[in-house]
Amino acid sequence: MVLVRLGADMELKMDKAGRIVLPKPLRDRMGFRPETGLEAIERPEGILLKKTEQIPSMVKVDTLWVHVGVPEKGVDWDAVVESGREERINTVVRA
Repeated sequence: MVLVRLGADMELKMDKAGRIVLPKPLRDRMGFRPETGLEAIERPEGILLKKTEQIPSMVKVDTLWVHVGVPEKGVDWDAVVESGREERINTVVRA
């Protein structure tokens, strides 16, 4: 069994079949429920686990909106980008 320390009071365990048990406090804090889909991303320092669902699909980073979900079918993204660009230009011109 492989142990991975997550702080003084939490550890992950891998059994002989390669299954990892996440401690309940961690599952609760991260919102992991039974059947939660997880994506494993390899990083030089280890493995990052994250939920596969992305809700909401847009998040605000500083002053910019960033799309992090799956694009909706039928949306004219060029028009959306152009509209946002026009709004920003008008804001600068008014200032």
